[in-house]
Amino acid sequence: MAAGVHCGIRRTQRDLAVVRSTAPATGAGMFTVNRMQAAPVLLSKRHLELAEPQAVVVNSGNANAATGANGDVVARATAQRAAALLRLRPDEVLVLSTGVIGVPLPLGPVLDGLADAVGSLHAEGGGLAADAILTTDTCTKESVARRDGFAVGGMAKGSGMIHPNLATMLAVVTTDYPLEAGEAIEFLRPAVERSFNAISVDGECSTNDAVVLLANGASGAARDDDAFAAALDAVCAELAAQIVADGEGATVVAEIGVTGAASTDEAKAIARRIATSPLVKTALHGRDANWGRVLAAAGSAPHNGGYAHLDPALVTLDFDGVRVLELGAPQGVEPELAGESVTIALDLGLGDGAASYLTSDLSADYVRINADYRS
Repeated sequence: MAAGVHCGIRRTQRDLAVVRSTAPATGAGMFTVNRMQAAPVLLSKRHLELAEPQAVVVNSGNANAATGANGDVVARATAQRAAALLRLRPDEVLVLSTGVIGVPLPLGPVLDGLADAVGSLHAEGGGLAADAILTTDTCTKESVARRDGFAVGGMAKGSGMIHPNLATMLAVVTTDYPLEAGEAIEFLRPAVERSFNAISVDGECSTNDAVVLLANGASGAARDDDAFAAALDAVCAELAAQIVADGEGATVVAEIGVTGAASTDEAKAIARRIATSPLVKTALHGRDANWGRVLAAAGSAPHNGGYAHLDPALVTLDFDGVRVLELGAPQGVEPELAGESVTIALDLGLGDGAASYLTSDLSADYVRINADYRS
């Protein structure tokens, strides 16, 4: 069950969501690696060490990050109040927050709003919950995958401050597939690596990122772990793609594929470097296939204290299926980039390493949105 309400953190928009498993659940979470972690991140990590999660509380409009001891008090009180209303233990409740950093989160509205949200929990409440967790997003982000006998569904928020590891993004994924205690993380980790940890909007790593998975086995489905992993991958990938498409000021989404790298880790490093290059991203905004910028970024991808391997004489590069460089030789063509999506395929000719990333362009609107974020 889920609910989304307006409690008063934000002026008018819904700003508080609750997700509650209807049957005893097991679960896991993955969180930002930013050293400046928000109070709710620290609290939720502790709770996952102590108990299986049964509910998630999410507020928007305030990150409760860099808020000192008061932030810890507010996060704990939120979990305690939610637990009392839901008849759970506090450590069975995860708390997530998103919004402005460095501003104290008012506790009163959150506690009052929790009573409203818990009273509004409904099997069809997912859409309202997905709306309540948004900040600069322009649309809700939801996904569902159904397989024989079970389903996986999720909601996410994210538009800016998006970059692995994770992003200013939150995601809550639920399933009625049967998992044993301790198993959820083994499915969640690879799904996150292939999705939420392979996107970038602006290269900024947040203080509050989190992806939570709850599994309650209510479907009674027979175990088919390959089918479940595929369904979880599909939901995470779709939510991640929706985040990039809704990137602040974004007008184009680019899929960057790197093959032929010396190793998978080096392929990831190169794809990440291209995806976060301001020069590549501004060229994308201008629909300019300025492929020299892609090569410059690829050749300066940090890896193991130096740069990932690249031999200019072996590199082949395609833009939207048009070959602009083959084995280091320019092909004298100029691809036309006119749509809302672009594919960039880079083959290094060195080995079997491969990786992909999704990124968006960098526009003047991105600057405007973030310059005016607190006003």
